[in-house]
Amino acid sequence: MKQKRTYSASETEALGYELGLLLHDEAKVVILLDGELGSGKTTFTKGLARALGIQDVVNSPTFTIMKKYKSKDRLKTLYHLDLYRLDGAGDDFDLEEYIDGTGMIVVEWPFQAEALLPKDYLMVTIKKIEDNIREFTMECVGIPCQRAVRYI
Repeated sequence: MKQKRTYSASETEALGYELGLLLHDEAKVVILLDGELGSGKTTFTKGLARALGIQDVVNSPTFTIMKKYKSKDRLKTLYHLDLYRLDGAGDDFDLEEYIDGTGMIVVEWPFQAEALLPKDYLMVTIKKIEDNIREFTMECVGIPCQRAVRYI
């Protein structure tokens, strides 16, 4: 487990970028983001996307549930899921398809569909300390993210 603090939105994005670089070569990694509204989950995800070479504007998929981004060279994929509005794991949304797929899968509000979460993931808990101060706790469950957590 590793803890880091950021003191601005740009530092939060930079922390996501740093982690994204460490995870860049993984065929599949699931990152679960847990934190209250406005804690910086999407800002952190912007940094992850930038590390993968994604140039698109990354914003919260709150109303669409999932957004898919491809790197400029089309070799890396980021699936950004926001399960805030999801009421349990229903049959009408093939969530398993994304969580069990390849690429970087970032899930905001993951405990809305806890039964579908994989056995290997990186749990990132974000705690809002003050207006601009965030505390990140990163805990790797499984193999793919151990090196990243060690060196972040």
